[in-house]
Amino acid sequence: MRVKAVVEYLGGSHVGWQRQPGLPSVQSALEEAIKTSTGQAAHVEGAGRTDSGVHAAGQVAAFELIDGTDLYRLRASLNGLTPDEISVLTLEEVEPSFDPRRDARCRTYSYTVVAGRPRSPLLAGRCWYVATGLDPELLGRLAAAVVGSHDFSAFRAADCEAPTTVREVMDSRWESDGGRFVYRISATAFLKQMVRVLVGSMVDVSLGKLDERDFVGLLDGGSRDNAGRTAPAAGLTLVRVDY
Repeated sequence: MRVKAVVEYLGGSHVGWQRQPGLPSVQSALEEAIKTSTGQAAHVEGAGRTDSGVHAAGQVAAFELIDGTDLYRLRASLNGLTPDEISVLTLEEVEPSFDPRRDARCRTYSYTVVAGRPRSPLLAGRCWYVATGLDPELLGRLAAAVVGSHDFSAFRAADCEAPTTVREVMDSRWESDGGRFVYRISATAFLKQMVRVLVGSMVDVSLGKLDERDFVGLLDGGSRDNAGRTAPAAGLTLVRVDY
């Protein structure tokens, strides 16, 4: 039977989603818990390979189990076996052909920035602290420019090897409450570190380190060297995956 899981996790204590020999990853923690609980060796595939330090509120994964496995009991068992930073929210049987990565229509991420106010221990490891306040109206204009089909070659990791750098963004917006700024972006797919470079670049524009026109111009393609900094991983969360 093919099983779909929705998983929530804090990324600070893991090297990311993907299994790496001898290092703690979300994928390996789930696979080890499934093996312990069921005696079955499962390969857990995720919808997105989140980097080290990146969190998830709605990561989607899938794996194979023997027909008739009690998923209600399995979920309780997995949550007792995985680290406290990982929680399996739901398990359900799906079609044998379900592929969490290729079948996804849209992925939504959020990024939290706290600017111009004291640090909050409650947000430690879950946001990016910026000492200077930010301009919410300017951030709003920048986010609006991101919507649509663009060449994000300037907004990706230097080692990104994606065959195409064009992505379709359906939603891009900032929400602010005092000194807390949350960026939300939904797209069909993302390049490596794309959200973090977009956020870092928008913050740099607000701080006067990058020109607004240059940022907008880079949405038609350009060199990574001309965009802003890469925002820290801690502020990024995979919110949900839609099918």
